Amino acid sequence: MSRRGRGPTGHRGEDPHGDQPLVTAGTALSDAEAAVVLAHGRGATARGIVGMADEIHREGVAFLAPQAAGNTWYPNSFLAPVERNEPGRTSGLGAIEDAIDEAADAGVPAERVLVLGFSQGACLASEFVARNPRRYGGLAALSGGLIGEELDDPDAYASEGSLEGTPAFLGCSDSDPHIPEERVHETAAVLEELDADVTTRIYEGMGHGVNRDELARVSELVADLLER
Repeated sequence: MSRRGRGPTGHRGEDPHGDQPLVTAGTALSDAEAAVVLAHGRGATARGIVGMADEIHREGVAFLAPQAAGNTWYPNSFLAPVERNEPGRTSGLGAIEDAIDEAADAGVPAERVLVLGFSQGACLASEFVARNPRRYGGLAALSGGLIGEELDDPDAYASEGSLEGTPAFLGCSDSDPHIPEERVHETAAVLEELDADVTTRIYEGMGHGVNRDELARVSELVADLLER
């Protein structure tokens, strides 16, 4: 499945992820009541992260995972100046938007869509939700945070709208080699300013990964989608 309305344009420098597939799992989207959009990490794959469905699936939930070209959404650290991660960053945000649009076309509105990412995908997921505020079914950013060398003032994000109580879960280690704990807290502050219901959990000595407590919290968010 190619990027909505663009197809394989050939302009990979402008939209590098635009002709990449959307991997699906769980309940068929045509029969789904809710959806989870999953963004994979650097060097990983959509098929890899969609395997998380085995841990968190509920009947009636579709899983949609866009694939990054070359398995990488953007080339540099998420803490680099934004322009150094273009056009990958913008193209990756577009891939998340396209997956949400696919769900909407099937009758699953954004308020029943959980946007989830790990590592580089968590950075994209949190960036997408903060830059496109509305009510979502949830955000789960596992070992990630908002993108940029320095973040805009929280009020600047809030001027774009409100997350209207969207539940947001941020999980990360206190010793992650890629994600400073301070950026996780800065991300939480921005999301709170956007009226999200934020839960932040910092795990001692975990390193860069996903633990059972995080999976349990995500599973709760997925179950809550079916109650909306």
